[in-house]
Amino acid sequence: MKIKNIILWITTVAISLVYLFVGHNIAARDLSVLSNEGSVASEAKVLSIEDTIHDSFSLSGSEEQANVTTIFTCKILDGDYKGDTVRAIQTEDAFAPITEKAVEEGDKIILLNYPSEEFGVEWVFGNYVRFDLLVIFAIFFFILILIFGRGKGVNTIISLAFTCAAIFLVYIPSILSGYNIYVSTFINCTFISLMSLLLITGWSRKTAATVLGCMFGFLVSSLLSMFLSSVLHLTGFVDEHSVYLTYLPTATPIDLKAIIFGGVVIGSLGAVIDVSMDISSALFELRRHATDLPFKSLVKSGISIGRDIIGTMANTLVLAYIGSALSTVLLLTTYAVSIHELLNREMIIAELLQALVGSTAILLTIPLTSIICGFMYSKKEKDEAVEDIEIQRKTPQ
Repeated sequence: MKIKNIILWITTVAISLVYLFVGHNIAARDLSVLSNEGSVASEAKVLSIEDTIHDSFSLSGSEEQANVTTIFTCKILDGDYKGDTVRAIQTEDAFAPITEKAVEEGDKIILLNYPSEEFGVEWVFGNYVRFDLLVIFAIFFFILILIFGRGKGVNTIISLAFTCAAIFLVYIPSILSGYNIYVSTFINCTFISLMSLLLITGWSRKTAATVLGCMFGFLVSSLLSMFLSSVLHLTGFVDEHSVYLTYLPTATPIDLKAIIFGGVVIGSLGAVIDVSMDISSALFELRRHATDLPFKSLVKSGISIGRDIIGTMANTLVLAYIGSALSTVLLLTTYAVSIHELLNREMIIAELLQALVGSTAILLTIPLTSIICGFMYSKKEKDEAVEDIEIQRKTPQ
């Protein structure tokens, strides 16, 4: 790897860290919705089960029901009460359709500091600790990336970490703090696109072509989302979560229509980056092995490659959006008056909108990226061609 690529990598990482630090401080400066005064949640390990109480009853001659309360002792593992041994309860409501597994000795759980005078305890069972196992699987996933991606695998992991940080440390706090969602979406999507491409591919004509194609796809999805939201008369009330958002004590009311916009654009961004890179990389390799290809041939090749991509990518978007809302879709389908009424519900329209806008952005990104690559790769200047090829060869694979 050339010195200038090392300098570019270091600069990109440094600027990304500065962006995340400064962006988070600005976005979360006046944020208060995440601070629940008086509430404490701590991780704990169950030491022993003291008692199990069955409170049996029946209603109007029906079968006997029972509320089950498990009293147990556990040791708190973090927070202000770390090291304390406390008593807590877990309650199983007879009318709850689904209940958590009864706690057992050795279980790691989340305790909530909600006193119960009836049982004389200060803590209640909140949930099982599940994230730790997910972290183990994530480590396995990262190892696979390193095995198959090698040098680029490291950059992929760093890029993924920065992307998640940008969403959860900057983008979401900015929305909850009342900042303009449209502006915040543009800033964060631009950061994610540039950061990802610079870390993974370095700077070359291939990267430049990918960035330009990606920005065009981003623009398409943004304009289509705003236009269709207007003509479809969307309000943003797609489910019960939308209602809860209106009750948050934010500085300014959250714009629910803008939330749909953000969901559409961010949801399609990854696919747009992917398609832009696929076209740009494929044409770059084609140009390397056939240096006399003219502009027209490169563009036709890019569009031909894009035809194979668009079918599977469109399916990916549709299946991803439907899959993410499968429970809600099943419920709406069950209680819908008719198929026509179901298809006109805002929640269904919003999901279809995301899939269609994302697919359209991908479709239009393909020819533009092909044209850009045609202009940039078909240049006859040998110096630039040699430079790009040398960069490609010296970048760790």
